[in-house]
Amino acid sequence: MFGWHGKILRVDLTHEKVSVEAVDPQMAKDLIGGRGWAIRYLYDEVDPTVDPLSPENKLVFGTGPLTATPAPTGNRYMVITKSPLTGALSCSNSGGMFPTEMKRTGFDLFIFEGKAERPLYLWVNDDQVEIHPAEHLWGKTVPETEDILLEETDPRAKVACIGPAGERLVKIAAIMNDKHRAAARSGVGAVMGSKMLKAVVVRGTKKTPLAEPQAMRELCKLVRSEVNADVKKGSSLREYGTAYVPPVTNEMGILPTRNFQTGVFEGVDNINGPTLTEKYLIRAKACFGCPIACGRDTRVDDPVYGGEGEGPEYETIAALGSSCGLDNLAAVAKANYVCNELGVDTISMGVTLSCAMEMYERGILPESDVGRPLPFGDADAVIALVKKTAYREGFGDALAEGSYRLAEKYGHPEFSITAKKLEFPGYDPRGAKGMGLLYATSNIGASHMAGDLAYPEVFGVPERIDPLTIKNKPHLIHRFEDAFAVIDAAGLCVFLSVRYLFDPHIDLWPTRLTRLMNHATGAGYTEETLLQAGERVFNLERLFLLKAGFTKDDDTLPRRMLEEPMPEGPAKGHIVELDQMLPEFYRLRGWDEDGVPTDAKLAELGLIR
Repeated sequence: MFGWHGKILRVDLTHEKVSVEAVDPQMAKDLIGGRGWAIRYLYDEVDPTVDPLSPENKLVFGTGPLTATPAPTGNRYMVITKSPLTGALSCSNSGGMFPTEMKRTGFDLFIFEGKAERPLYLWVNDDQVEIHPAEHLWGKTVPETEDILLEETDPRAKVACIGPAGERLVKIAAIMNDKHRAAARSGVGAVMGSKMLKAVVVRGTKKTPLAEPQAMRELCKLVRSEVNADVKKGSSLREYGTAYVPPVTNEMGILPTRNFQTGVFEGVDNINGPTLTEKYLIRAKACFGCPIACGRDTRVDDPVYGGEGEGPEYETIAALGSSCGLDNLAAVAKANYVCNELGVDTISMGVTLSCAMEMYERGILPESDVGRPLPFGDADAVIALVKKTAYREGFGDALAEGSYRLAEKYGHPEFSITAKKLEFPGYDPRGAKGMGLLYATSNIGASHMAGDLAYPEVFGVPERIDPLTIKNKPHLIHRFEDAFAVIDAAGLCVFLSVRYLFDPHIDLWPTRLTRLMNHATGAGYTEETLLQAGERVFNLERLFLLKAGFTKDDDTLPRRMLEEPMPEGPAKGHIVELDQMLPEFYRLRGWDEDGVPTDAKLAELGLIR
């Protein structure tokens, strides 16, 4: 095989045994890799109705055929499992250095099953695979864990691990790699903790075999030259990282503010890219093989909020900043550092806190339950409650369940800004209506990374479209969801892929991406068959959700988005007309009026129920 190693490492945690399996070449091509292969194994081997924190659930780490290749940004891995936060799928994605090192071990996927009787970690050094006790690591923070493991194994190794939040089964816990990078969404860290798996350590020297290495190098060189030319012209991502986004979304009136009550935040100038760069930036930081370098190494020298690490990224600024009414960037950075050290998803953490803050200010959440006042904008409360959430201490135990269960506990689930119980990212869909349809129909819930129509609606990439219209949005979400499934399964970062690997047209025709895939795998994809592979992945995920008990009633948004018009800004007066978009989306997908894939569509994709 080319592009793929064609090997899967299966780890039986119950019996502390490992085995190696070969991959069927046809399955490899049909489902691409990473996200696609993982849902195939999950669908075939896990009862979709299973308790996500039970031993019967499985946890999959997956790389793609372009991971650890010359492909620019070919350095992503996916974590796939049944989510304890949502009951749907998780599809968490991370970069850094870990994914390439994982692929270089010679395995494409790690499948973790069962539950250990004691804390363990996995050490994979090329063909040498060992399971080690990890009692001495249990309770350690993410940085402490990584430092110890590099001393025990190999200083050149890379580590993915959970912090105290994952150990305590916090439903918004992340899996952290390279200390600061997070496969964060949907509570994957809790699943890892439920299996008593503290860490995965990898060291690899095996190169990915390529079908057409010279053609691959030439195309990658061309793409890199285009990226570098754009950087020299002045790339916002290189100059400010994703922190350049708050003024953009604020100007459009879609920056999450005070639990999405509005999309305009008066303190935006204090939490933007220039402020981060001027006050706290140490250096720009790239993932392995990335010419963009959107990461930020930062340090805050402050007696109260001091710290050092990576970020905060835009989504963190929106969730822990404006959504919590907080315009103190030092405090946002501190909360971000704490989340990373303890292993917590910053998006779900911030939006869960903002939900609590709104209920507090409305008199629904008593101060006695929290143990302190909890008004919007209280920096000290935000930082203190992040810590309490990770350790499930006091009111943190309620926050650890995510915003939907928190709001439901107090009889007001309408204040949870979630879809399928997953907290919204940093775009209020009343002013970017394609994003609303995406949040409602994504197989993992409200994730922009499931098919980010903010590219054309907000940033004008590959071309600008009207964010306030619903016209053509069902078609575009269908296309973007399939294209993003391809990107994820291939092992690429969307930042470069959308801008440089697709035809510069709104339909995301995968011209260069198809060539890259063929240079790597020799599989003979066409643009049509590659997008169809993404559609196949998406529909297989949908089948898993349907078997888990999800229905069209779950393809919805919070009442605030459907019934409460945006009160101010450019999107003033707008709601999300989901009821007008959803039937057309189902039709375009080849699903029936209840959102169920038809037999004809499944036959077209080579799938069965």
